[in-house]
Amino acid sequence: MPKSRRDDLIETALKLFYSGGFNATGIDKILEESGVAKMTLYNHFRSKDELILAVLHRRDEQFRNWLMGEMDKSSAEPRGRLLAMFDALETWFEGRAFKGLGFHGCAFINAAGEFSDQSHPAHRAAAEHKRSILEYLERLCIEAGASDPAKLAEQLALLKEGAIATAHVRGMPEVAQVAKEMAAGAIDAALAEV
Repeated sequence: MPKSRRDDLIETALKLFYSGGFNATGIDKILEESGVAKMTLYNHFRSKDELILAVLHRRDEQFRNWLMGEMDKSSAEPRGRLLAMFDALETWFEGRAFKGLGFHGCAFINAAGEFSDQSHPAHRAAAEHKRSILEYLERLCIEAGASDPAKLAEQLALLKEGAIATAHVRGMPEVAQVAKEMAAGAIDAALAEV
């Protein structure tokens, strides 16, 4: 089934916003890259902010499906799936996870930085994405039998976010394995307390 013009706009905007920034990327650049007319853009999105939200929702779905899929296929055991998150992150950091996007940090961290007012819809979308990942991690921590699954999930989420920031800022995809070692220690400690 061919992609719709709306999908073309969202995918083009995702690529451009992700590599160049939300505020720095103008509508004209998106129209030029997508080959879509301005009238078509405004038939689908009333404003750039509305397009940004559509992009963040698409990226949320894309990223969570990818990450959870990578974790779920890695192991039948929750501990193994939790640790597989860091292997998946390394693949992403090396630019091998999302065809044509490369690695430019986290679109949600970037959005929260550009739209720092916590009431801004883009900031709220970024926070919701992070909450969704955290909830998934907590479910796996419960399945693994952690003594305090919420605390362990927060620790793993913090390691994930730190790895993303370090990989992006310092150009170190291998940091995912450092975070994985730390995660293994945290998981084992949480399981030993049971």
